[in-house]
Order: sequence, then C-alpha cells, then structure tokens
Amino acid sequence: MLGAVAVLSFAVAFAALRVLLSRFARFALDHPNARSLHENPVPRTGGIALLAGAAVSLAFGALAVWLPLGLALVLAVVSFVDDVHRLPTLARFGAHLGAAALLVWYLLSPMHPLEMALLIIAVAWITNLYNFMDGSDGLAGGMAAIGFAAYGLAAWWGDALALAAACVAISSAAVAFLLHNHHPARIFLGDVGSIPLGFLAAALGVFGWREDLWPLWFPLLVFGPFIGDATLTLVRRLLRRERVWQAHRDHYYQRMVRMGFGHRATAWIGYALMLVCAGAALLGRNQAPALQAAAFFGASALLAALAVWVDLRWTRFRRAQGAA
Repeated sequence: MLGAVAVLSFAVAFAALRVLLSRFARFALDHPNARSLHENPVPRTGGIALLAGAAVSLAFGALAVWLPLGLALVLAVVSFVDDVHRLPTLARFGAHLGAAALLVWYLLSPMHPLEMALLIIAVAWITNLYNFMDGSDGLAGGMAAIGFAAYGLAAWWGDALALAAACVAISSAAVAFLLHNHHPARIFLGDVGSIPLGFLAAALGVFGWREDLWPLWFPLLVFGPFIGDATLTLVRRLLRRERVWQAHRDHYYQRMVRMGFGHRATAWIGYALMLVCAGAALLGRNQAPALQAAAFFGASALLAALAVWVDLRWTRFRRAQGAA
C-alpha cells in the first residue's frame, strides 16, 4: 500500500507542477529584493502541487489523521491569500496559533494548562520556522522529503498505517517538487507550501507521540537542522534588538550561500545533516533512556559544531569584505 501511495503522490505532484509552470508561470511571482538569494522572479505556487500530491494519502486510509491534514489545508488557504495579497502579520500569526491550539487541545486534553501552552507555542513556532528556512533552492523540499520519510518509516514500524500513508505521500510529493526546485529553481514552495509543511511537521510529530510511536524529542531531532538554524538565528537577532518579524539574510544556510558555497553545496550539506539527524532519531527512539539521550545530544552536538564553524567562517568573510 505504501508503495502505491508513494508512486501516486509523486505522479500527482509532478503533473500539477508541470501545469503550474506551463499555464500559471507568471502567477504569484516572488520578486527578488535586498534580502533574497535569487536574482529573477520565480513562481511561488509549488506548495499547491505538493499538497495535491499529499492529498492522495486520503484514498489510502489517512483520514484517520484528518485533523492535522484539515488544519494544514486551512493554513494553506490563508497562506495562499497571503502569497497573492499580503495579509497583516498579526492575522497570519493568529491563524497559526489558532490551528496549533485546536490541534493540541483536541489531541491531548485534558492536560496541564502550562504544558498545553508550551506545546501550542512549539507547534506555532515550527509552523513559522519552516517558512523562515525556505530561502535557498532545494533546502526546504529536501527537509520535507527526508523528515516525513523518517516519520513514515517510524509509523510503519509501529503499524500506524494511516499516519505512515500521510507521511509517505508528503515525502514523495516533496521529491517531485525537488526536481523543479534544485538550483536554479523554477518554482518555490511559497507560503502556501512552507506554512502547511511546517505545521504538519509539528502536528504529525505530536500525533505520533500521542500514539506512543516515538518520544517527544523524536520530531525535534528529525527536523533538527531547521529547528536549530531558525531558533539560534532568532535568539541572536533578539539579543541584537532587531525586528525579528522582518525578512533578513542572517540564517546559517543564507550565510553559507553568501560565503560562496552556493545553493547546490548548501543544499547537499543540509541533506547530509538531515539524514544524520533522521537516522539518529530512528535508531534511538525505542532504546533505553541513556541511548535516547546519546542519540539526541550527539546529533545536537554535531549541529552546534557546524553552527560554530559557520560563525567563524562568516566572521572572517565579513572582515575580508571590509578590508576590500
């Protein structure tokens, strides 16, 4: 069954992408600006095709996870409107918090109010950080392909076939998207894709935790490269008293592109990190507590070491630019 889900999701997403590129190529363009890494206008409707491919899972039993999928669709509609006609920041964040609150309340109540509040904030944060990290060709699509494949594999091992079908469909559709998003990208996810993907990364992670398929740290490690980059960047900008809601080019992956690694090398480095984190999470999820801690903190230490390396290279790069 999962093989059929993968093939059909890929085919639907691929066909939808071809239609979007051939008939609607000039619709909802992402025009480059001072904070962009691309140089020419690019359509930002790729998320529509990816979600169409993911919807194939509904024909293979994924209705059992109807709430995360339904809320992702609502966020896709809100985000599509934002892609075409910019919505106020508070309206967007309000929708993200509302979806997170409904998900956590429905899946986990009764629960201590403080714990529930922390989970709601975490779901809303991961929803947004996926959008923050969608700024380099191939990066967010690769995270979706690898991250949701890890979810699907863990769910399959736990006989949660409905969740596995949904995750495999998302991963396969992301592969189809990647074929059109590698540098130079012909199409971007747009908010219509990145916001629902971020929400599903968090929501399906919580769903799997509730079903006792994995510990709560599992989704944090699977999507660790994105969570680490976005969180460290936010903290650094807060300490500098910058306006954190404004677009910028200070993420670690953006620095790597700007330092000369380029989109392709940055994406491949990202894929390697994603595979290491996903592999460590899959291997450690059912182990003794000490081994779980070793898997989580070992992979986290690798991410921290890479962050320090990028910081040092960035400092030298900026000094060299100033000297020139």
